Amino acid sequence: MTSSGGDATAGRDDTVPTDDDRLANWRAREARFHRVLPFGGLLVGSLLAAFAPAPGGLPMLPTLVIAAASAGWIGWFVTLHPDWQGRHRSMAVYYVGLLAFAAVLVAANPWYGFFAWVGFLHAFLVLTGRWRFVGMAATAVLVATAQGGGLPSSWSNWPLWLALVLVNLVLAGAVSWFNLVGEREHAKRKRLMAELGAANRQLAETIRENEGLHAQLVTQAREAGVLDERQRMAREIHDTLAQGLTGIITQLEAAEQTRDRSADWRRHVDNALALARESLTEARRSVRAVRPEPLETARLSDALTELGGRWSALHGVPASVSTTGSPRPLHPEVEVTLLRAAQEALANVARHAAASRVGVTLSYMSDVVTLDVRDDGAGFDATNGSAAPKPDGGYGLTAMRQRITRVGGQLAVESEPGGGTAISASVPALPGGAG
Repeated sequence: MTSSGGDATAGRDDTVPTDDDRLANWRAREARFHRVLPFGGLLVGSLLAAFAPAPGGLPMLPTLVIAAASAGWIGWFVTLHPDWQGRHRSMAVYYVGLLAFAAVLVAANPWYGFFAWVGFLHAFLVLTGRWRFVGMAATAVLVATAQGGGLPSSWSNWPLWLALVLVNLVLAGAVSWFNLVGEREHAKRKRLMAELGAANRQLAETIRENEGLHAQLVTQAREAGVLDERQRMAREIHDTLAQGLTGIITQLEAAEQTRDRSADWRRHVDNALALARESLTEARRSVRAVRPEPLETARLSDALTELGGRWSALHGVPASVSTTGSPRPLHPEVEVTLLRAAQEALANVARHAAASRVGVTLSYMSDVVTLDVRDDGAGFDATNGSAAPKPDGGYGLTAMRQRITRVGGQLAVESEPGGGTAISASVPALPGGAG
C-alpha cells in the first residue's frame, strides 16, 4: 500500500503553471482558431448560399469553385506555411488575396459576408502599423456590402450602406484597439519581468560577492586579532615575566656574592621570592587581560609611588616620584600604558644606567597626561636606533613605544653618553568612562 501510494505521488505533476505559461497556451489556441476560422466562414457561407440562394447572384457551381480557390489560397499561406507569418511581404500578399476572394464571393452571394468578416481578425494578425487599419477599413466595406445584400442600387440606399460601414469599422476598431493595448501591456510586462530577472540575477551575484568579501573580512579580522593578541602577550611578557626574571636573577647573583653575610643573603633571597610571586601574579593577570594589581587597589599616582619605592628598595638607588596637576581617573588602557612605561623605564635604568638617582614625574594637564623618567646614569646615543630589539631578546624601548602609540600617545627619548637619560611619554587624557 505504501509503495503504491508513493508511486502515485511520484507520478503526479505538481508543477503550477505561471502567468507566462498560461498566456503562451492561450495564444497558441488563439493562433489555431485564427487558422481554422476562415474555413469555417467559407463553410457557413457555402451552406447558406446552397440552401438559401440570394437573387441575382452567380450560379452555385462557379461560386463553389471560387470558394475552393479561396480555401486553397488560405491553406497555402496559413496552414501549410505558418512560419511565414513573420514575413511581412508574404503576409501582405496573402491579405490582399484574402480580400480579393472575399470581394468576389460577396459579389457572388452576400452570405459570404461570414467569410469576409475574417478580414478583421487577420488584419491585426498578419499586418503591421497603419496597414492594419487600412485592411480593417476595406473589410468593413465588404461586410457592410454583404449585410446590405450588395452594393446600393439607388442613392437613397447609400446612407444606410455608409452607416453599416461606419458601424462595422467602429466595432472592429474598438476590438482591435483593446487587442493592441493588451499586446502593449503584455510586451511591457514581459520587458519588466526580464528587467526584474536581470536585477535578481545581479542581486544574487552581488550577494555571492558579498559573502566572499564577508568571509575574507572575517579571515582578515581573525588574523588581525591573532596578531594583535600576540603583540599584547609579547608586551605583557616583556613587562612582567622578562622584567621579573631579570630582577630575580639580579637578586640571586647578589645573594651569591653575599653568602658570608647571612643578613644580606637572606634579604636578596627574600627579594627574589617576592619578585617571583609578583611576576607570577602579573603573568596570570596578563593572560586573563586583567589590569595590573596596583591599579586595582590604588590610583595611578599612588601606584607609581609604590612602584618607585619597591624599585628603590630592590636596587638601592633613590627614586623620587612626584605628581603635578589634579589627579583624576583615566581610561584603564591609558593608566596601564603609563604604569608599564614607568616599569620599563626603571628596569632599563637598573640594567644599563648605573645611576645614582632617578626622578619620576606624573603630570596631569587639561588634555594630556605626561610621564617623565630621568636618571643621571651613563646614558647612550639616542640617534643610533636604540629602540631596536636587543640581541638578548629584550625589546628595549620598542614595547614602550608600541604601547604608547596604541593609545594615541608619543614617546620622546633624550640621552647622550655620560649625560643621563630622560624619557617622556605623552598620552591623551581620556576620562575613565571613555570607550
